[in-house]
Amino acid sequence: MLQVSVLKEQTDRVLAGLAKKHYPTGPADVAAILDLDQRRRALQTSHDAAQAEANDLARQIGALMKSDDRAGAETLKIRTTELKQHTKAAADELTQVEIAIQQLLYKLPNLPHASVPEGRAAADNELVCAHGAKPELYTGAQPHWELIKKYDIIDFELGIKITGAGFPVYKGQGARLQRALVNFFLDEAREAGYTEVQPPIVVNEASATATGQLPDKEGQMYHDAKDDLYLIPTAEVPVTNLYRDEIIPVEQLPIRNAAYTPCFRREAGSWGADVRGLNRLHQFDKVEIVQITQPENSYAALDGMVAHIESLLQKLGLPYRVLRLCGGDMGFASALTYDLEVWSAAQGRWLEVSSASNFETYQANRLKCRYRADGGKTQLLHTLNGSALALPRIVAALLENNQTADGIELPEVLHSYCGFSKIG
Repeated sequence: MLQVSVLKEQTDRVLAGLAKKHYPTGPADVAAILDLDQRRRALQTSHDAAQAEANDLARQIGALMKSDDRAGAETLKIRTTELKQHTKAAADELTQVEIAIQQLLYKLPNLPHASVPEGRAAADNELVCAHGAKPELYTGAQPHWELIKKYDIIDFELGIKITGAGFPVYKGQGARLQRALVNFFLDEAREAGYTEVQPPIVVNEASATATGQLPDKEGQMYHDAKDDLYLIPTAEVPVTNLYRDEIIPVEQLPIRNAAYTPCFRREAGSWGADVRGLNRLHQFDKVEIVQITQPENSYAALDGMVAHIESLLQKLGLPYRVLRLCGGDMGFASALTYDLEVWSAAQGRWLEVSSASNFETYQANRLKCRYRADGGKTQLLHTLNGSALALPRIVAALLENNQTADGIELPEVLHSYCGFSKIG
C-alpha cells in the first residue's frame, strides 16, 4: 500500500508510475485520496481543538466547584456537553474518512522501479540474460503429457476423479521426483543462508490483505466462507505475515526464510492450448524464498535472490533466460520483478518457473513491518520474495529435455535425492 505522504509530496512521480503500470484511474484516485486526506486533517484539527477546550473546561469546572460557584460551573458544563457532541461527531466522521482513504489506497498498485521498462504485455519484457544451449531431441521425442503416460508417473484422470481438473496424482517415480526436488531446493536454500520454516497453508483475511492478495486477487484464491480462510497461492503470504505488526531489531536483519508448501490457485479463465499437462495447475508444490531487509539493501538482496535461482537451474542443467518485466506485465504489489523461464524442448517454448520481486515498502506498509533506524525513529522495511522453485514446469522441462529412446535421464544432482538416475 502506498503511503499518503508519498502521494502528497511526490504526486508527479506517483502519477507517472501508475501510468507506467497502465492503471487507468490513477489521476482520479490520487486526487480523491488527497482531497480525503485534507478533510481528514481538518477533522483531526477540529477534534483535537474541541478535546483540548473540553479538558481545559473540566479543570475550570473543578476549580469553580471547589469555590462553590455552582452557577458558573453549570454554565461551563453546558459548553462541555456541546464539545463532547462535537468531538464524537468529528471522531465518527474521521473514522469514515480514514476507511475511505484506506479503501482507495488498496486499489492503487505499487509504483514501478525506475529500471522497469515501458510496455503493456509479455512481449515488451526485457531480456536480461540467457544461459545454456537448447537440447536437440531424438526423432520421436514427446511432450511431457505423453511421457507421463508412457512411464505412468503422473495421472491426471485420477486427479479429476478425486477432485477435478488441475489436481494431478503423482505416482511411483513421479512422486519420488517431486519429493526429491523439494528436498534439493530446501537444502540449497539452507546452504545459501535461508532459514527453513513450515507455515500454515491457510490464512485469514488480514494476512491475505497484508501481502496484497486481497482485494486484488480474491477471484483467484480458494476461500472457505464458513471460517473465512483462504488456501494460500504461495508461501509468500504466510511467511511474510510472520512479521506483521512487528518492529524488528536491526541486528536481526536481513531476515531470510525459505518454505515448502503446496500452493492453490483457481486460475479462472486461464485454460487453453498452452496450458496442457503440468503447464498450469490448481494445486502445485513450490519452495519460496522470502527476505525482509533495510531499504538501502533491498536491490542487492533481489540480485542475490535471482543469482540463487539461477544456480538451481544451472545445477539441474536446464537452459533458461531472465526477463525484467515491463510495467504492464508486472504484479500488482511489485516494484521490480524478474521472471526466470526454462526452455521446454518438446513444446518448443519458454516456461516461467520463477518470479523474484522487490515490493519495497508496499507490503510492509500494510503489514506495519518496521525497524528502528538511527535516532530511534521507526521506518518501514522492504520485503522481497522469489520462487526457488515451483515444481510443475521444472518437471515438465526435465522430462522433455532429458528424454531418450529408452528412458529419461535425470540430472546428476538429483540422483541421491531420488534414489534412481533414470525414469523408465
